[in-house]
Amino acid sequence: MHGIDTNVLVRYILQDDIKQARLATDFIENEASLFFINGIVICELVWVLETAYEYAREHIIIAIESILKTRQFCFDDPDILWQALRGYKHDGADFADNYIGYLNHRHQCEYTVTFDKDAARLKHFRQLSSVISLPA
Repeated sequence: MHGIDTNVLVRYILQDDIKQARLATDFIENEASLFFINGIVICELVWVLETAYEYAREHIIIAIESILKTRQFCFDDPDILWQALRGYKHDGADFADNYIGYLNHRHQCEYTVTFDKDAARLKHFRQLSSVISLPA
């Protein structure tokens, strides 16, 4: 098994740099191995597609679904990635926030505190100011 970093996955998906895309594609498609993609790589991939390439959310969802369904790709916790993707698809929050919330919940966290008002709307998050208040 070999791990794949975000930049290799970006080249493989986008095919936007001819030399690097060819290397990434040849390696992934011709290597008789499984490839490990961790959740951080998926979070980075979503961020890169959103910010650097200005991909629409629906195109990012299709790309991540395709990656998660690829047999030669293995993931640290595919259930968490699928939950995060469903959240990203339906609640309008960031993929990474969904991933963090579901991952922390899986590890027995009652909730995850945040200052991020958008993330605080998610079911596994709480706005820190609603959990604790500073003494006057």
